[in-house]
Amino acid sequence: MTCHLVALCVDAYDPLRLARFWAGVLGWETAGGLRDGVALLPVDDTGFRIRFLPTRERKAGQNRMHFDLTSTSPEDQRRTVARSLGLGARHIDIGQRPEEGHVVLADPEGNEFCVIGPGNAFLADCGFVGALACDGSQEVGYFWSEALGWPLVWDQDQETAIRSPYGGPKITWGGPPLMPKTGKNRLHFDLAPPAGGDRETEVDRLVALGATRVGAGRGGTDRVVMADPDGNEFCVLTPR
Repeated sequence: MTCHLVALCVDAYDPLRLARFWAGVLGWETAGGLRDGVALLPVDDTGFRIRFLPTRERKAGQNRMHFDLTSTSPEDQRRTVARSLGLGARHIDIGQRPEEGHVVLADPEGNEFCVIGPGNAFLADCGFVGALACDGSQEVGYFWSEALGWPLVWDQDQETAIRSPYGGPKITWGGPPLMPKTGKNRLHFDLAPPAGGDRETEVDRLVALGATRVGAGRGGTDRVVMADPDGNEFCVLTPR
């Protein structure tokens, strides 16, 4: 049995503001009553929530992970871009070429995301949240496929992608060369053991797959912080 992807966590200087931005872009619902941060609940087949966690550290450098949002037509792409800009996004240049057909934006705290043009064959069967596009090695793609029990849907030229058997966005890794990692990633995954499972047993399984144990997280004893083979942090939560 494998662990479950519970949430994509985003460190935020202003969690409520950032949650409202992404709720407006994605059309997701805000969850209340959280002890730490703000969460958005998907209204589609995404399968995991987004949690915005408070931090006093400002963003520095490009994130290793970003959303690719899909479009059904040129007009749909323009609407998504206009809605995002109206909510507080801005255009950014990360070296993209005009012929690539996507628009690169940053949210109010500088987190990058792309609005992909229509006709993208790779994301054709995905919803509005088409992919979590990651900077990462082939090895880390294999690791996450085993960790989550999600099959590989792409494995060519050291680029990999996985997807839940139940649908939702793909998670992709672009292969080497990797961007240098400076400090803690601003985005990370929260995982939970399978139903009836034990956290320490799951931690041991992930270590056997190539992860390393980093320590306890901000929640104290309710989570274990780990790192995947590329050094990206993630948390394994205590079952509730």
